[in-house]
Amino acid sequence: MNGQKSIINNSSALDSSALDSSALLIAGTDTDAGKTALTTALAAYLFKVYPRLKVGIMKPIQSGMGDRDLYLRLFDLDQSPEETTPLYFQAPLAPPVAAAKEGLDIDLGKAWQGLSALARRKSFILIEALGGLGSPITPELTVADLARDWRIPTVLVVPVKLGAIGQAVANVALARQAGVRLKGIVLNCLRPTSETEIAELAPRDLIESLTNVPICGILPHFSDTADLDAIAAAVSDLDLEIIMPIGCRV
Repeated sequence: MNGQKSIINNSSALDSSALDSSALLIAGTDTDAGKTALTTALAAYLFKVYPRLKVGIMKPIQSGMGDRDLYLRLFDLDQSPEETTPLYFQAPLAPPVAAAKEGLDIDLGKAWQGLSALARRKSFILIEALGGLGSPITPELTVADLARDWRIPTVLVVPVKLGAIGQAVANVALARQAGVRLKGIVLNCLRPTSETEIAELAPRDLIESLTNVPICGILPHFSDTADLDAIAAAVSDLDLEIIMPIGCRV
Protein backbone atom coordinates (compact mmCIF):
# COMPACT_ATOMS: atom_id res chain seq x y z
CA MET A 1 0.00 0.00 0.00
CA ASN A 2 2.77 2.43 0.81
CA GLY A 3 4.40 1.69 -2.53
CA GLN A 4 1.33 2.76 -4.44
CA LYS A 5 1.00 5.97 -2.41
CA SER A 6 4.60 6.86 -3.22
CA ILE A 7 3.80 6.46 -6.90
CA ILE A 8 1.20 9.19 -6.60
CA ASN A 9 3.31 11.44 -4.41
CA ASN A 10 6.32 11.19 -6.70
CA SER A 11 4.26 11.89 -9.80
CA SER A 12 4.07 15.61 -10.58
CA ALA A 13 2.01 14.96 -13.70
CA LEU A 14 -1.34 14.67 -11.95
CA ASP A 15 -2.77 15.39 -8.53
CA SER A 16 -5.10 12.50 -7.75
CA SER A 17 -7.65 14.94 -6.29
CA ALA A 18 -8.13 16.22 -9.84
CA LEU A 19 -9.87 12.92 -10.63
CA ASP A 20 -12.72 13.62 -8.16
CA SER A 21 -15.01 14.90 -10.90
CA SER A 22 -13.23 13.72 -14.02
CA ALA A 23 -12.98 9.94 -13.64
CA LEU A 24 -14.94 6.90 -12.53
CA LEU A 25 -13.51 3.50 -11.68
CA ILE A 26 -15.73 0.57 -12.65
CA ALA A 27 -14.95 -2.28 -10.25
CA GLY A 28 -16.63 -5.66 -9.88
CA THR A 29 -17.21 -8.43 -7.40
CA ASP A 30 -15.29 -10.90 -9.56
CA THR A 31 -14.18 -11.72 -13.07
CA ASP A 32 -17.07 -11.57 -15.57
CA ALA A 33 -19.25 -9.54 -13.21
CA GLY A 34 -20.08 -7.04 -15.94
CA LYS A 35 -17.39 -4.35 -15.68
CA THR A 36 -16.90 -4.28 -19.43
CA ALA A 37 -20.65 -4.13 -20.03
CA LEU A 38 -21.08 -1.14 -17.72
CA THR A 39 -17.98 0.63 -19.03
CA THR A 40 -19.22 0.20 -22.60
CA ALA A 41 -22.71 1.35 -21.65
CA LEU A 42 -21.50 4.47 -19.82
CA ALA A 43 -19.21 5.36 -22.72
CA ALA A 44 -22.03 4.92 -25.23
CA TYR A 45 -24.24 7.16 -23.09
CA LEU A 46 -21.64 9.90 -22.71
CA PHE A 47 -20.77 9.95 -26.40
CA LYS A 48 -24.45 10.17 -27.34
CA VAL A 49 -25.68 12.67 -24.75
CA TYR A 50 -22.53 14.80 -24.47
CA PRO A 51 -20.95 14.67 -27.95
CA ARG A 52 -18.55 17.52 -27.13
CA LEU A 53 -17.22 15.84 -24.02
CA LYS A 54 -13.77 14.35 -24.55
CA VAL A 55 -14.26 10.87 -23.14
CA GLY A 56 -11.40 8.48 -22.53
CA ILE A 57 -11.43 4.81 -21.55
CA MET A 58 -8.64 3.10 -19.71
CA LYS A 59 -7.94 -0.38 -18.42
CA PRO A 60 -4.66 0.12 -16.52
CA ILE A 61 -3.76 -3.58 -16.49
CA GLN A 62 -4.97 -6.30 -18.84
CA SER A 63 -4.02 -9.96 -18.94
CA GLY A 64 -4.97 -11.65 -22.20
CA MET A 65 -7.00 -10.35 -25.13
CA GLY A 66 -10.30 -8.61 -24.67
CA ASP A 67 -11.43 -5.28 -23.32
CA ARG A 68 -8.83 -2.95 -24.79
CA ASP A 69 -9.48 -4.19 -28.30
CA LEU A 70 -13.25 -3.96 -27.79
CA TYR A 71 -13.15 -0.32 -26.71
CA LEU A 72 -10.88 0.73 -29.54
CA ARG A 73 -13.19 -1.01 -32.01
CA LEU A 74 -16.48 0.36 -30.66
CA PHE A 75 -15.51 3.98 -30.00
CA ASP A 76 -13.57 6.74 -31.72
CA LEU A 77 -11.37 7.36 -28.70
CA ASP A 78 -8.33 8.93 -30.34
CA GLN A 79 -6.20 6.73 -28.10
CA SER A 80 -3.40 4.28 -28.79
CA PRO A 81 -3.50 0.74 -27.36
CA GLU A 82 -0.71 1.77 -24.98
CA GLU A 83 -2.71 4.75 -23.72
CA THR A 84 -5.74 2.55 -23.22
CA THR A 85 -3.82 -0.21 -21.42
CA PRO A 86 -0.36 0.82 -20.16
CA LEU A 87 0.35 -2.62 -18.67
CA TYR A 88 -0.46 -5.62 -20.85
CA PHE A 89 0.41 -9.28 -20.34
CA GLN A 90 -0.25 -12.15 -22.73
CA ALA A 91 -1.58 -14.83 -20.40
CA PRO A 92 -5.22 -14.53 -19.19
CA LEU A 93 -4.16 -14.91 -15.55
CA ALA A 94 -3.91 -12.74 -12.45
CA PRO A 95 -1.36 -9.98 -13.24
CA PRO A 96 1.32 -11.19 -10.77
CA VAL A 97 1.14 -14.67 -12.28
CA ALA A 98 0.98 -13.43 -15.88
CA ALA A 99 3.89 -11.06 -15.35
CA ALA A 100 6.00 -13.79 -13.74
CA LYS A 101 5.42 -16.06 -16.74
CA GLU A 102 6.89 -13.35 -18.98
CA GLY A 103 9.70 -12.46 -16.58
CA LEU A 104 8.32 -8.94 -16.18
CA ASP A 105 7.69 -6.59 -13.29
CA ILE A 106 4.39 -4.79 -12.73
CA ASP A 107 5.27 -1.11 -12.88
CA LEU A 108 2.27 0.71 -11.43
CA GLY A 109 4.12 3.99 -11.91
CA LYS A 110 3.78 3.45 -15.65
CA ALA A 111 0.03 2.97 -15.26
CA TRP A 112 -0.27 6.14 -13.15
CA GLN A 113 1.77 8.14 -15.64
CA GLY A 114 -0.44 6.79 -18.42
CA LEU A 115 -3.53 7.96 -16.58
CA SER A 116 -1.90 11.34 -16.01
CA ALA A 117 -1.17 11.73 -19.72
CA LEU A 118 -4.70 10.69 -20.68
CA ALA A 119 -6.22 13.09 -18.14
CA ARG A 120 -4.45 15.99 -19.83
CA ARG A 121 -6.26 15.21 -23.09
CA LYS A 122 -9.66 14.06 -21.86
CA SER A 123 -12.47 15.71 -19.93
CA PHE A 124 -13.70 12.47 -18.36
CA ILE A 125 -12.15 9.01 -18.09
CA LEU A 126 -13.88 5.68 -17.49
CA ILE A 127 -11.40 3.32 -15.86
CA GLU A 128 -12.19 -0.37 -15.89
CA ALA A 129 -10.62 -2.39 -13.10
CA LEU A 130 -9.75 -6.07 -13.42
CA GLY A 131 -11.23 -9.05 -11.62
CA GLY A 132 -12.87 -8.22 -8.31
CA LEU A 133 -11.91 -5.68 -5.65
CA GLY A 134 -9.91 -8.41 -3.93
CA SER A 135 -8.05 -9.48 -7.07
CA PRO A 136 -4.26 -9.05 -6.88
CA ILE A 137 -2.47 -6.57 -9.11
CA THR A 138 0.93 -7.20 -7.52
CA PRO A 139 2.05 -9.69 -4.85
CA GLU A 140 1.26 -6.99 -2.24
CA LEU A 141 -1.63 -4.97 -3.69
CA THR A 142 -5.23 -5.63 -4.68
CA VAL A 143 -7.65 -3.71 -6.88
CA ALA A 144 -9.13 -2.21 -3.72
CA ASP A 145 -5.71 -0.81 -2.79
CA LEU A 146 -5.38 0.75 -6.23
CA ALA A 147 -8.87 2.26 -6.04
CA ARG A 148 -8.10 3.79 -2.66
CA ASP A 149 -4.67 5.14 -3.44
CA TRP A 150 -5.65 6.60 -6.80
CA ARG A 151 -8.61 8.21 -4.97
CA ILE A 152 -11.01 7.65 -7.84
CA PRO A 153 -14.77 7.55 -7.25
CA THR A 154 -15.80 3.92 -7.72
CA VAL A 155 -18.93 2.03 -8.73
CA LEU A 156 -19.29 -1.68 -7.92
CA VAL A 157 -20.85 -4.02 -10.50
CA VAL A 158 -22.71 -6.95 -8.93
CA PRO A 159 -23.90 -9.72 -11.29
CA VAL A 160 -27.48 -10.91 -10.92
CA LYS A 161 -27.02 -14.56 -10.00
CA LEU A 162 -27.22 -16.90 -7.03
CA GLY A 163 -24.73 -15.58 -4.48
CA ALA A 164 -25.11 -11.94 -5.53
CA ILE A 165 -26.13 -10.85 -2.03
CA GLY A 166 -23.08 -12.39 -0.36
CA GLN A 167 -20.74 -11.07 -3.06
CA ALA A 168 -22.11 -7.56 -2.67
CA VAL A 169 -21.77 -7.64 1.13
CA ALA A 170 -18.23 -9.06 1.02
CA ASN A 171 -16.96 -6.62 -1.60
CA VAL A 172 -18.51 -3.59 0.09
CA ALA A 173 -16.90 -4.70 3.37
CA LEU A 174 -13.54 -4.94 1.59
CA ALA A 175 -14.07 -1.53 0.01
CA ARG A 176 -14.77 0.01 3.41
CA GLN A 177 -11.79 -1.70 5.01
CA ALA A 178 -9.48 -0.48 2.26
CA GLY A 179 -10.93 3.03 2.17
CA VAL A 180 -12.35 2.88 -1.37
CA ARG A 181 -14.56 5.82 -2.35
CA LEU A 182 -17.50 3.62 -3.26
CA LYS A 183 -20.34 5.69 -4.72
CA GLY A 184 -22.89 3.04 -5.56
CA ILE A 185 -23.76 -0.39 -6.92
CA VAL A 186 -25.07 -1.39 -10.34
CA LEU A 187 -26.73 -4.79 -10.74
CA ASN A 188 -25.82 -6.44 -14.04
CA CYS A 189 -27.87 -9.11 -15.81
CA LEU A 190 -25.51 -11.72 -17.23
CA ARG A 191 -28.33 -13.14 -19.35
CA PRO A 192 -31.93 -12.19 -20.16
CA THR A 193 -33.48 -12.00 -16.70
CA SER A 194 -37.05 -11.38 -15.59
CA GLU A 195 -38.00 -8.91 -12.87
CA THR A 196 -39.01 -11.84 -10.69
CA GLU A 197 -35.60 -13.47 -11.07
CA ILE A 198 -33.85 -10.21 -10.28
CA ALA A 199 -35.96 -9.74 -7.17
CA GLU A 200 -35.15 -13.26 -6.00
CA LEU A 201 -31.44 -13.40 -6.89
CA ALA A 202 -30.42 -9.82 -6.12
CA PRO A 203 -33.13 -8.12 -4.06
CA ARG A 204 -32.43 -4.42 -4.14
CA ASP A 205 -33.80 -3.50 -0.72
CA LEU A 206 -31.95 -6.32 1.01
CA ILE A 207 -28.60 -5.51 -0.60
CA GLU A 208 -28.96 -1.82 0.22
CA SER A 209 -29.94 -2.66 3.80
CA LEU A 210 -26.97 -4.99 4.31
CA THR A 211 -24.38 -2.76 2.63
CA ASN A 212 -25.68 0.78 3.24
CA VAL A 213 -24.65 1.53 -0.35
CA PRO A 214 -27.23 2.79 -2.85
CA ILE A 215 -28.09 0.65 -5.87
CA CYS A 216 -28.12 2.91 -8.91
CA GLY A 217 -30.16 0.57 -11.05
CA ILE A 218 -30.08 -2.57 -13.13
CA LEU A 219 -28.16 -3.00 -16.36
CA PRO A 220 -30.03 -5.37 -18.70
CA HIS A 221 -28.36 -8.06 -20.75
CA PHE A 222 -27.25 -6.80 -24.17
CA SER A 223 -27.49 -9.41 -26.90
CA ASP A 224 -25.85 -7.03 -29.39
CA THR A 225 -22.90 -5.22 -27.83
CA ALA A 226 -22.46 -3.17 -31.00
CA ASP A 227 -25.91 -1.55 -30.75
CA LEU A 228 -24.63 1.51 -28.94
CA ASP A 229 -27.89 3.46 -29.24
CA ALA A 230 -29.82 0.76 -27.39
CA ILE A 231 -27.09 0.43 -24.82
CA ALA A 232 -26.99 4.18 -24.21
CA ALA A 233 -30.77 4.23 -23.81
CA ALA A 234 -30.57 1.55 -21.13
CA VAL A 235 -28.02 3.57 -19.17
CA SER A 236 -30.38 6.53 -19.02
CA ASP A 237 -32.54 4.42 -16.68
CA LEU A 238 -29.72 4.26 -14.11
CA ASP A 239 -29.50 6.82 -11.32
CA LEU A 240 -26.39 8.41 -12.78
CA GLU A 241 -26.39 11.34 -10.36
CA ILE A 242 -25.10 8.97 -7.70
CA ILE A 243 -22.08 7.63 -9.55
CA MET A 244 -21.27 10.17 -12.27
CA PRO A 245 -19.42 13.23 -10.98
CA ILE A 246 -21.25 16.48 -11.68
CA GLY A 247 -18.18 17.83 -13.46
CA CYS A 248 -18.76 15.51 -16.39
CA ARG A 249 -22.17 16.99 -17.13
CA VAL A 250 -21.58 19.71 -19.71
